[in-house]
Parts: sequence; C-alpha cells; structure tokens
Amino acid sequence: MAVLGVDDFKSKLRGGGARPNLFKATINFPGYANGDAELTSFLCETAQLPGSTLGQILVPFRGRQLKMAGDRTFDVWTVTIINDTDFAIRNAMERWMNGMNAHSANTGLTTPVAYEADLFVEQLDRSGDTLKKYTFRGSYPQDLSPIDLNYGTNDEIERFTVTFAYQYYDTDTTT
Repeated sequence: MAVLGVDDFKSKLRGGGARPNLFKATINFPGYANGDAELTSFLCETAQLPGSTLGQILVPFRGRQLKMAGDRTFDVWTVTIINDTDFAIRNAMERWMNGMNAHSANTGLTTPVAYEADLFVEQLDRSGDTLKKYTFRGSYPQDLSPIDLNYGTNDEIERFTVTFAYQYYDTDTTT
C-alpha cells in the first residue's frame, strides 16, 4: 500500500478547508425589540454551527435490545456579542426578553409568533461567498449573560453572550 503524502492530503482538502473565523451570524428581532440585524452581523464575535441529537428507543426482543431511532432534539445556540457604546444590541436583547416577560409586571406576550424570530449563521469561504447556511426557526433569547465590570481591566472591549432556544434548524444544503 502506498504511503500518502502531503500533496495527496492537499489535493483532498477542497478550498483549503473551512475556516472557523469566516462566518456571518444574523439575528433578526421581533418588531417591538427594535434591533438592528445588520449590526449583529458585524458585532457577533462567536457563534456555532448547530448540532442535534437523535434519541434512542430500545425494544427488547428475545434477550437482545433492538435499537431504533427516536425523536430529534436540538441544543441551544449561543453567540458572543461585542458591546458598542450605544448598547444597541444589548438594549434590543433586553427589550426582546422584557416583551416575553416584563421585569416588574411578570407578564408578557403569550403567542410565540409575537416573540419568535428566525436567526441565521453562514459559513463563508475565503472569497466571502456562502458555503453553507443554517436557519434557526422560531428562536428567542433564553439567557443574556452579565457584563463584568472591573477597574483593573484595560485595553479590552465589553462582550456578552446570548443563548437562544429554537424549534429546529434547516440548511440550504441538507434539509
């Protein structure tokens, strides 16, 4: 058997490999949150391509366990946002969450269509073209992280994370 060399490897790694720093995340907001989806595409510092899990159904049969595919579950989607001095995205996230459950009144919108939005993450190639696009359907922010303040922190910009729940995702290539 021939030993595969570097040139063989390079010929199989199409496009030089997908790069984790070449992505675009777009967060749409419900109208009442007054958020800027284009701004999120610039200030979203980290995101993930989603995963999912298929449950397992075990069916006993004559001393064996027949394994069958069960229901699919979707994990949360978390992004890290760079905070600007207008707090534009942070304020929109707070308004979005407050619309679902107000701080003081403990009331909010009850119809999911009123507070859910579709979110997107795209893997880009080195030319900026989309290689693959994921759409998170029926999304809403589930967790908004605190922003740590510290007199000793210099030469840094604030960041915060937002964790979204969503109903399911689809892609432009596999669903």
